[in-house]
Amino acid sequence: MKTYYKIILLLSCIALIAQSCSRKKDKFLNKKFHATATKYNVLYNGNIALERGIEGVNNEFTENFWELLPIERMSVSEDIFLPGQTKNADFERAEEKAIKAIQVHGMNIGGKEKNPQIDEAYLLLGQARYFDQRFVPAMAAFNNILNKYPTSDKINQVKIWREKTSMRLDNDAGAIEKLKRLLEEEQDAIEGQDLADASAALAQAYLNTKSNDSAIAQLTIAAENTKIKREKARYHFIKGQLYNEFGKKDSANLEFDAVIEMHRQVPRSFYINAHLEKSYNFDASSGDDIEFQEYLTDLEENRENRPFLDKIYYRIAEYHRNKMSDSLAEVYYNKSLRKTTSDRYLRSLSYETLGNMYFDKNVYKTAGAYYDSTMTAMVVNTKPYRIIKKKRENLDDVIYYEGIAKTNDSILRMVSLPKAEQLAIYTKFAENQRLKEIEAKKEQEEALKREKNQSAPTTSINNDQRSLSGPPGASRSGFQTKKTSKGGSNFYFYNTTTVAYGKSEFLKIWGERKLQDNWRHSNQRADVTNTSKTDTLTDSTVEDIRFNPETYLASLPTKQTELDSIAKERNFAYYQLGIIYKEKFKELELAKSKLESLLGNNPEDRLILPSKYNLYRIYLELGLSRKAEAMKLAIINEYPDSRYAEILLNPQSELSKDENSPEAIYTKLYNQFNDEDYAAVIAEAETQIKRLEGDDYVPKFEILKASAKGRLYGFEAYKEAINYIALTYVNTEEGKKAQDIIDNALPVLAKKEFVADDDSDKFNVIFQFENNSGEDVDAFIKILDEEVAKITYFDLTTSKDVYDENTTFVVVHGLKSIGGANGFAELLRTEEKDKRGRPIKPKITRTYFAISSPNYAIIQRHKNLNAYLKLQ
Repeated sequence: MKTYYKIILLLSCIALIAQSCSRKKDKFLNKKFHATATKYNVLYNGNIALERGIEGVNNEFTENFWELLPIERMSVSEDIFLPGQTKNADFERAEEKAIKAIQVHGMNIGGKEKNPQIDEAYLLLGQARYFDQRFVPAMAAFNNILNKYPTSDKINQVKIWREKTSMRLDNDAGAIEKLKRLLEEEQDAIEGQDLADASAALAQAYLNTKSNDSAIAQLTIAAENTKIKREKARYHFIKGQLYNEFGKKDSANLEFDAVIEMHRQVPRSFYINAHLEKSYNFDASSGDDIEFQEYLTDLEENRENRPFLDKIYYRIAEYHRNKMSDSLAEVYYNKSLRKTTSDRYLRSLSYETLGNMYFDKNVYKTAGAYYDSTMTAMVVNTKPYRIIKKKRENLDDVIYYEGIAKTNDSILRMVSLPKAEQLAIYTKFAENQRLKEIEAKKEQEEALKREKNQSAPTTSINNDQRSLSGPPGASRSGFQTKKTSKGGSNFYFYNTTTVAYGKSEFLKIWGERKLQDNWRHSNQRADVTNTSKTDTLTDSTVEDIRFNPETYLASLPTKQTELDSIAKERNFAYYQLGIIYKEKFKELELAKSKLESLLGNNPEDRLILPSKYNLYRIYLELGLSRKAEAMKLAIINEYPDSRYAEILLNPQSELSKDENSPEAIYTKLYNQFNDEDYAAVIAEAETQIKRLEGDDYVPKFEILKASAKGRLYGFEAYKEAINYIALTYVNTEEGKKAQDIIDNALPVLAKKEFVADDDSDKFNVIFQFENNSGEDVDAFIKILDEEVAKITYFDLTTSKDVYDENTTFVVVHGLKSIGGANGFAELLRTEEKDKRGRPIKPKITRTYFAISSPNYAIIQRHKNLNAYLKLQ
């Protein structure tokens, strides 16, 4: 009987559950069943996945305390995903759960949703899409709640999330308007975390629209109402950053103090950076300097701050640099760099600051190395990167010419000393080299001994056996091999370093020995019959030429031509340094020093005038009026016909770029080049190169001259000229361009093999003229143009091209085949008939040859017309 009742009860439960599963019945049981299943099953798992995904987003996000922090920890990726793809599996799962809740447990009866959990399912759906950075679908989910569930208890949260999404879609103005309306209309209903979230979202919208003052007020409300410590710390920190932007350091410090007071309740990064930001607001003029140093020391020595020592060391370095303690500052900058850090911006700051410090001390080679390191820590092609790169490129010239000046000055100074002084200096130098070498060998031997002691095996050799031990390679039964824990052996023969050391020690004691009995006897030395060496190698040393002062004396130049060449190179380096310091770095004192030293070194005539003019300009900028006036008079009196004298007498001529300025002359020559007057361009360019020696325009004239030579004399002349530019003007823009031509263009241009006519679809007809023949080329071109105009089935053009200094080509372009080119030329030679049928003598009977455009380029480039004609 009991079994019977159990079966009836079971069937009743099954029927009840089956009836409650229906989503079409508006019954209490149905609604309760689906609401419970939605909340405690589907949405529960979906929210867990969402929280896990948000935690992953937070972990991936790296705070950049060097910039204004964002309100929300999420960096938007620029990656593009196809429909159905997702960035995060957790958000995908959360979205699946939300969709499942809507599809499986939704109870839309009579146009109304009867399951009170479906609005939360849509909220979960929108949040999952938002954090997955699919903002348009997220917006659709939030709008669906606002349209279908206006009475939802989550409506304020939905409105906040919708406006956050709107901001991600760059609609900040709309978000501000709607969030303000929400806060005004719901000021009594919205409170707690919802109020904090709405105020924070509004603050972010203000920050996006650069209304930073309005953002502060909203951040204050958000910080007061949020219960999440991490968010509270973030809001206070951002307020501190904003106050610093407005120059309100006291208000900023109050905000940073609020973060510091939370201490272990917030991430350590906020705590440390709040301390550091506060320290940057320290007023050295009114604050207690000793107390501040103790404050920084406490930060440095606190063991909990070890992960942030890179920033702390940097802050201490900045403090010492501001106190003009450059040596201490450099120590701490380097300590900061030695700490392993993922903060590339901090590394770039440290490297750049060290580079600037050495730059200010005129140690340009070291500064350049630091700038190189700076660029490795920066994002390529950003504005800061380009600035450092430009500064570094400018240093190339300084480093190059400073090296020449220093080396050549040293040589000339040494040559000028008496022989006795030279010998004394080099003797001291050689002795220092010898002592360094001895010290290095000692360190090497000590290192070998340490390694031997670390790897020496345990042996059972007694004193008698040691005395009988033989040379390397002799077998002795006293050695025992010690096995390692891994089954290997640490027998000393298996250690190459120990073996090398043993051999060295044996040679020192016994010298070279034959492998035989009685090897210890003195007459058994391997070299006893063919050398007069002593018994021990330690007493015989090989003389190293580095330790002989005569080596250095012999390397000094003695010929006057060599000394003149060194002095000439040194003087040119001084001139270049003076110009670089003046023009690129605005280091007027350095420029003045270099140019004055140059004029005191009896420079070449070509350097004197531009040096004096640049010194005149420097004196004016430094306020040295008397020196400037004296230099002006010297230029006018000594070089009255120079362009510099003309500029000094008539300053407006420089401003208007008169016809004697390098710019005007270059422009005129360039136009001549385009007109194919190559011989005139070469001659005038050579004149200007000599006249403007040392001027920035000289390499430009060299490039123009090289191009004209290539057009007139061919590839070899062009190659020679480009090589000269690359070697002579190595640090100029033109020199670098020439090197690029050598590396990339010349190998292509060097090819002189003619191509088959079948490989081309462009052909020309060439009429050749000798320049000294007296023929009227222009008249011929006029007639040719008239004949070409009659051909309408081809798009033909003519040109007058220089081949070399003796030959000019008149070219018809636009023909499609070699046969068509020959046919066209023959057509020009064909007799026509007048209206009465009488033959008319052809207007063009001149000899010609047809050639493809690629082959025409080759003969122009290599001037090998005869080679081409022999193939025809």
